[in-house]
Amino acid sequence: MKYVKLIFRLLLGLFMAYAGFSHLTFNRQEFVAQVPTWLQFSPAFTDFVVLASGVVEIAFGLGIIFLAAKKRSIAGALLALFYVAIFPGNINQYVNHIDAFGLNTDNLRLIRLFFQPVLIFLALWTTGGWKYWKLWAKGKFKGQ
Repeated sequence: MKYVKLIFRLLLGLFMAYAGFSHLTFNRQEFVAQVPTWLQFSPAFTDFVVLASGVVEIAFGLGIIFLAAKKRSIAGALLALFYVAIFPGNINQYVNHIDAFGLNTDNLRLIRLFFQPVLIFLALWTTGGWKYWKLWAKGKFKGQ
């Protein structure tokens, strides 16, 4: 099981680093579609959101690959929270019928919504981030 977790962690980390890189380069406009309409104050701010989230994704991807176990667990817990934070973008794409990433039907956009919990689970399971979610939930995490 140890190697299964390792493989999934490495795949998730590579996926995140790749996704972050694509925010900054060739998929930049596609990610604009992910920014919720209620957060699009101006084109410049929307672009900032896309670029900043790309940098964050790269950091998380590299973090869950290269950090030592304890810090990797914290990174995994934070990555899971990041997935929760960006979920409104996926909902926005579905509700407003926005085509991006080949998701050009409501059925495809709806199916995508069900993959976010899978990513949250993978971030917590592969990194040991569950431990920190439990501590935060109990109010016992002090950033140690």
